[in-house]
Amino acid sequence: MRIMTTPGVMARAGLWSALAFVLNLAWEIAQVRLYTIWAEADRLSVAWALLHCSVGDVLIVLAMYALAGRVLRRADWPASRPWTGGAIVVVGALAFTAWSEWYNVYRAGSWGYTASMPTIFGIGLSPLLQWLILPPLLVVAYRTLRPLLFGQHK
Repeated sequence: MRIMTTPGVMARAGLWSALAFVLNLAWEIAQVRLYTIWAEADRLSVAWALLHCSVGDVLIVLAMYALAGRVLRRADWPASRPWTGGAIVVVGALAFTAWSEWYNVYRAGSWGYTASMPTIFGIGLSPLLQWLILPPLLVVAYRTLRPLLFGQHK
């Protein structure tokens, strides 16, 4: 059994995070018009919100990467156990996002939905779909790029 060194784990987590940033930034740009900030704020505020939310998304997905690694006892789970690890990421990220959207929209008032945001039990459909769609894409992108960047290790 090959033990992964800390630099190896950090490099893989870095790849995971970089891919997550790109995918989540694209998603945030696509969905921003479903939030009230689009019509209420200036361009710089919208740009800051997009960056802030994308970095937050990376932190969520990085925490889920670590959680899946702990549960599966494998830091390389996207390569060795993609279905199980991916399911952990989806479930964890969905649960956190449902709570975060509810809290920030209805309790803290940090953001709001426009009338065009479809909701499920008052939670925006777009952020929920984000965590159903992007983690599997992230696993596929990771599995595609990992061998190119780190080589094949058996």
